[in-house]
Amino acid sequence: MSGAYFLTTAIDYVNSAPHLGHAYEKVLADFFARHQQSLGSDVLFLTGVDEHGQKVQQSAQKEGIEPQLFCDEMSARFQRLHESLGVKASHFVRTTDAHHKTIVREWLQRLHDKGEIFFQEYEGYYSIRQEQFVTEKDKVDGQWPEIFGEVIQTKEPNYYFRLEPYRQRLLKHLEENPEFVVPTFRRKELLGALTEPLADLCISRPKSRLSWGIPLPFNEDYVTYVWFDALVNYYSFASIKGTLYWPPDLQIIGKDILIPAHGVYWPIMLFALDQALPKHLLVHGFWTNSGAKISKSDAKSLVDPVPYVEKFGPDVLRYFVLREMVLGQDADFSDERFDTRYTGDLGKKLGNLVQRTLSMIGRYRDGKIPSYDGFHITPADTALRSDAVVEEYRRAVDEFAPHLALQAIWNLVARANEYVEETAPFKLAKDPTQAKRLDAVLGHLAETIRRLSVLIEAALPFTAKKIRAQLQLPLGPVKLEEALFGNSLHGHVIGKPEVLFPPFEEKPQAGT
Repeated sequence: MSGAYFLTTAIDYVNSAPHLGHAYEKVLADFFARHQQSLGSDVLFLTGVDEHGQKVQQSAQKEGIEPQLFCDEMSARFQRLHESLGVKASHFVRTTDAHHKTIVREWLQRLHDKGEIFFQEYEGYYSIRQEQFVTEKDKVDGQWPEIFGEVIQTKEPNYYFRLEPYRQRLLKHLEENPEFVVPTFRRKELLGALTEPLADLCISRPKSRLSWGIPLPFNEDYVTYVWFDALVNYYSFASIKGTLYWPPDLQIIGKDILIPAHGVYWPIMLFALDQALPKHLLVHGFWTNSGAKISKSDAKSLVDPVPYVEKFGPDVLRYFVLREMVLGQDADFSDERFDTRYTGDLGKKLGNLVQRTLSMIGRYRDGKIPSYDGFHITPADTALRSDAVVEEYRRAVDEFAPHLALQAIWNLVARANEYVEETAPFKLAKDPTQAKRLDAVLGHLAETIRRLSVLIEAALPFTAKKIRAQLQLPLGPVKLEEALFGNSLHGHVIGKPEVLFPPFEEKPQAGT
């Protein structure tokens, strides 16, 4: 579809409450979606929740409620988090949706008809936490890794999906499309996992053991394995706008679900159904809490994003996670780092620049922005007028490096603050012979914060609108090209300056 851009996130399992990792992935996707919209793309952005499987059934039983009610309640929690963070997805996916169930059953029937699914009895090991069968080769130093949780021995007949016949085709695709998995070292990990023959994937669970799932179309006594069900969501909701957006341009996932789910199962499912593969699988790392590993089984290690959003607003958390994490690597959350970003980058640098610029225009020019052309341009002016920041920002986003994109923006913030110190408008205002120079300085600063309001929109949409509101400019969608230097503010009257990032004495504590 011409001019379209389709991106997805992983869908979150509803058996536990949302945490910082969930928030980060959705903010990251929202950043890319907003960026594409600023380029004029027609964006389809999907995110949501995975509602089937054994763990959901068990969690509902512990609560003493029906699984559907449990899913409704948990789904609402994830939706509220997205809304609080300003994540504007095109659709919030739920795998209990009737349309999704229909597509899952259609895909299963097609694979069964092609002979890609067969029936056999399995005897071996089963990971309850991961809801998958495992083998001895999955052990590390003779022990089951923590990620598998409790592993039990079991024996039961099930349906299997053939994977090995497609391994060489997947290897060829990875060789011919080096940007299929980003970053590069994650692609190498996937290549390594494909050196050995692939075991067939068990795609069913007997209803006698698990009833909460989508029944197989060719045997109603079985339900679909939760991972097969979940992966299909990317396709089942790809036509939510009335037109099929396919293939995905970008699929964002955590490093724990690259192998085997998204790196093996997903592309082979698409191969088997003659569907195009996504252009990019973007694999991000994990968050630690003050250096300690975050684990769902340890509530104290989890970072609840809600108190931070409630205290500081969504943009502060958005900025922190996008600036701190280098994509592909792990990143650490701590109150100290959070405070440094809030007080330093946002408060003293961006917030202070906006407030003192608007205050000086109000004080020295009665709130009317003077012309910044028609006066001799100095080297300091030239540096501030440079459009190189726009290209640097766009290049960083194209390379899936939001932290570098934000770094480019904050280099412009730093340059503007240095410009204030170098030109000293508060001194120029005292000298009547420097009136024209003062006009040029104030005009250049006003234009700079206008440009910044465009550049930060994908990462800090609420702050961008606050800045434009204080400039009394339209608050609607902006295009990235508007971040180029211009001269549209001459004679424009600004509003009252307001503090963007007020100081706080008490901070929420990570893990609370």
